[in-house]
Amino acid sequence: MTVMRSARVEAARTALSSGDLAAAHRFAARVVEENADDAEGHFLLGIAQSNGGDIGAGLQQLKRAVALDPQGEYRAHLAKLFTLVRQDGEAAATLRDAEQAPPADALSRDTMGCVYARLGDHARALAHFAEAVRLEPRNTAYRYNLAVTLNFLGRVDEAERALETLILQAPGDARAHHLLASLRKQSPERNHVARLATARAAAEEPRDRLLLGYALAKELEDVGEPHKALEALCEANAEHRRTLPYHFQRDAALFDAIEAAWPLPAAASEAPEDAPIFIVGMPRTGTTLVDRILSSHPDVESAGELQAMALAVKRAAATRTPTVLDAETVHAAARTDMAEIGRNFLQRASHHRRDPSLRFTDKFPGNFQYLGFIARALPHARIVCLRRHPMDTVLSNFRNLFAVSSRYYDYSYDLLDIAAYYVRFDRMMGLWREALADRLIEVDYEQLVADQPGETRRILTHCGLDWADECLAFHANRAPVSTPSAAQVRQPIYSDSVARWKQHAEVLEPVRRFFQCAGIPIN
Repeated sequence: MTVMRSARVEAARTALSSGDLAAAHRFAARVVEENADDAEGHFLLGIAQSNGGDIGAGLQQLKRAVALDPQGEYRAHLAKLFTLVRQDGEAAATLRDAEQAPPADALSRDTMGCVYARLGDHARALAHFAEAVRLEPRNTAYRYNLAVTLNFLGRVDEAERALETLILQAPGDARAHHLLASLRKQSPERNHVARLATARAAAEEPRDRLLLGYALAKELEDVGEPHKALEALCEANAEHRRTLPYHFQRDAALFDAIEAAWPLPAAASEAPEDAPIFIVGMPRTGTTLVDRILSSHPDVESAGELQAMALAVKRAAATRTPTVLDAETVHAAARTDMAEIGRNFLQRASHHRRDPSLRFTDKFPGNFQYLGFIARALPHARIVCLRRHPMDTVLSNFRNLFAVSSRYYDYSYDLLDIAAYYVRFDRMMGLWREALADRLIEVDYEQLVADQPGETRRILTHCGLDWADECLAFHANRAPVSTPSAAQVRQPIYSDSVARWKQHAEVLEPVRRFFQCAGIPIN
């Protein structure tokens, strides 16, 4: 029986490694059938189930495995499943337990690093990624995760070395090329333009071509070839846009639903007294910059870009729609207790905080769609909305590659789609400006660049914070940065991005005309 059990366990692990989930499930299930207390059988069955998409069943199997044998490997993967079902508190606790006797295999250490990264604790993730690479130095996925985390922590030179080693092992690795291009501003003397052009010409997978196209465009811009950069970007985005079943009407329907749901009811129970600071706006308009300014204040910490409000609203709505935010969810959540949404948000946010005695920021730009819920659920919260010149907003969204698999950003691959999105964003902010009055302050990115002290003072006053000189030295803030702006916010404010659109006025002329027809002023 022991020999047969060992053979089935080995067969299940081999099947998992090769991606044969059906076989892994079959072998692991036989182990469990023959011995309901076989921890490894439950573990392997849970991995097969969760990898196959049944997260709930996998979670129960891994809980059983840990109960039977609380070893590090089982706990590492259980923590991962907890994050997938948004139980961040349980994930953090499971990681702490796993670290008492860390697993010895590279996959589990990499998994622990990924869970810490999901929780926003990049400093703790680093040791696990480093150990995974030490154990399996030829695994490019582990080395990529290490490089990402080094970059988030500001250790750019080390990240660069890790990526160059990775590219030496896998010359066509598009993710590595894309991240490497973003680490620093390249120069005519030191860049990867030729290598990127060669890699993109050889790439066959659409996702690889998209990543390499963005990397090439970024470096061409860096070395003083803005027109070639935009040409490369237009080609990459057009190629990807043709694969998307996206129509702006989908986003327009969501904007309609949010506007129709306002005014939301007052809280039915006692609302929280906490006063978080929400930093919102269109992406790539300075939200990370303002987050760094505020979190440099001794009384404030950044919780990063949270999904906590989105998930709190979704939970309140109890809808089973495939997207987190949609018209059905908005209308269902509007009939619930706003105070409970606030409490749920704070509970979720707590797992991303370091010092509960401090005020905290949530800099998820897309929270501009949730401002009605925020206003009712957290009556003491303050809101800072970043605004940027409309043409520069369109260009910056077009130039940045967001999460490719996220449907939220499908608008960003076409200039006129972005312009249409901006028009509705602008209209929605008009609603919030009138409805939220002094709860909301709007900050022009261009004015912040021109008068950092004055605008910083205005932001701090709005948030109820005393002046702190540290806010002017935000670039010295050593906290991790996990956004595309990581390199920019580690240097003092600069004006290179102001009015960048004028370099490309000819290409952007259709956008200018669109804005003109929509009544959006272009100064």
